[in-house]
Amino acid sequence: MSALGHQNEEARPAVPLRPAEEVMRLERLGSFFATRLSFMPSLIRNMAAEGWRFSRPLFELNDRGEGRAVYCADAGSRRYSLVAFSHAIPDEARSDRVIAETWDATFALYDGEPDEEELTRLAAEVPRQEAGRCRPSELVLSRANKSVRVFEHIVARLSQGRQPDAALIASVGYIMRTTAVYGNGKFGIADRARVAARPELSGPFSAEMLSVYLIRCFTLDLVEAVARATARRAGAEERYRPLAPRFRRFLGIGNSTGLGMAPFLVKHPTLINNWIAARETGLARVRAVEQAQEDAVEGFSRLVQRAKGHIAQWKVDDERQMRRIERLRQDLEQLSSWLEEGALLAKPHPWDRLFRRAQGVFSLEGQELPVSLLLEPHGALVDDLVQGMSAEPDPGLDSSMPLARLRSLIEEHYRWALAVDFQQPGALERFWYVSEKKQEPRLGQRDSEPGADRESPLDVARQIQALSSAL
Repeated sequence: MSALGHQNEEARPAVPLRPAEEVMRLERLGSFFATRLSFMPSLIRNMAAEGWRFSRPLFELNDRGEGRAVYCADAGSRRYSLVAFSHAIPDEARSDRVIAETWDATFALYDGEPDEEELTRLAAEVPRQEAGRCRPSELVLSRANKSVRVFEHIVARLSQGRQPDAALIASVGYIMRTTAVYGNGKFGIADRARVAARPELSGPFSAEMLSVYLIRCFTLDLVEAVARATARRAGAEERYRPLAPRFRRFLGIGNSTGLGMAPFLVKHPTLINNWIAARETGLARVRAVEQAQEDAVEGFSRLVQRAKGHIAQWKVDDERQMRRIERLRQDLEQLSSWLEEGALLAKPHPWDRLFRRAQGVFSLEGQELPVSLLLEPHGALVDDLVQGMSAEPDPGLDSSMPLARLRSLIEEHYRWALAVDFQQPGALERFWYVSEKKQEPRLGQRDSEPGADRESPLDVARQIQALSSAL
């Protein structure tokens, strides 16, 4: 992991970045939390700063919620439109698998605002998803399924003039979950190059995040529309009540498994480097602050209390992760007690002191959550790092590189791979493959399942060892 390429010497923090061999470990990476540099917060911050305006020029749904809608985002010089199609499907046809052929809702992010002719074309193609014929005017292709239990509960409550059960909403957190959000040239839609130079969509996954943001708006409007229609059919439309603002703010969008991230991580090393380097550079800048500003201390303290309340809501079925959550709650209580003492942040380099103390006694998740909390009140110090989080396509290996240089790079950056003993029992137990039936990445058991002869090239350590041996 290297520092961001766009930084000059003066911009680099006085505190060094944490070493890559410490940060770039799956256990630690899996303990990260979202930060203000993450894709969606960055997009929303830009939308607010640039005064984007949103409208819903089309919303045509029947009483069952079937129909179409268009949500427009006016970014000043350009306009983007989420075109949504809502469908009624039987419960047995609802599946989150890639191989599904029908969904509760399908979407396309359109470059501009579609006229009636374009809407007719999109209505014929977008609901078919991979099987449809899309054009470069479509920037993102997506689909989503309801959480039927939550959807029907909200409809029933709102149609009766009541708000939904807060405990149920908290236990799920969404009305619909996406099962794919396709971008970057998939299935005929626009390549990344079409929008990469546009400031409003230049950040990684900005078009996809804009789509998800607008899909969320659609799900909230959809459930309210069906609830109003339900009350009207019962002859009591006056009883209908919309979702209270606290629920509209709380409800998000669910997501499916994300197994496609496994090959993505391996195939886009420069992009991954830039994301992590931005986060680590921001952390180093905050740690280098000599004296804590009063507003930053107050903001950080509020965030710790909010995090305690947020994590108190977390409950999962996995016993191992539930133990980690319980330990994280304990870490936050201890962090809160440090702040109540007051002395820690009154000393020189307070954020560095707090960070190092947390690193010494907290769990991995307890160590990484304060990183997110430290960045949040220091936007003026770190927000420029978002500009360096994109990357051109990786150029690949320099064929003119001397073999001695290649060997030295392996020794310098891949000692972790060379240290793996593949002769140990279980070292080669699993392999990645793409399921012919599911069309998704899967992990197989090498000794008990067929398919190892079609293994996907995601075994980085083993391949590095083979390269080193060949050299």
